[in-house]
Amino acid sequence: MNKEEIQKKIESELVITRDKVAKYQELCKPIAPENAIGRVSRMDAINNKSVNEAALRKATTKLKNLEVALTKVHDIDFGICVRCKEPIPLGRILLVPHALTCVNCAR
Repeated sequence: MNKEEIQKKIESELVITRDKVAKYQELCKPIAPENAIGRVSRMDAINNKSVNEAALRKATTKLKNLEVALTKVHDIDFGICVRCKEPIPLGRILLVPHALTCVNCAR
């Protein structure tokens, strides 16, 4: 697989991740106090909001990493582990395009 195909994979992941970020941002909006929901329901909504905020942070981090990977996909050292300097396996690049290390160095 060449770098153009990897770039297309990163671009498709960017679209998916941007959609996730938008969805989580919508789910993280505060609940207005004037909404007539019960105390238990309000506590459940607060708990769900915390879970969604954590997912939003994770998706935002992935989005930033994908954007960086997209700018570096045509660099000479793209796909080379920053620790051991060996090539990162193609499967890892496709699954985690923003990975900077091979699986062994990531442990």
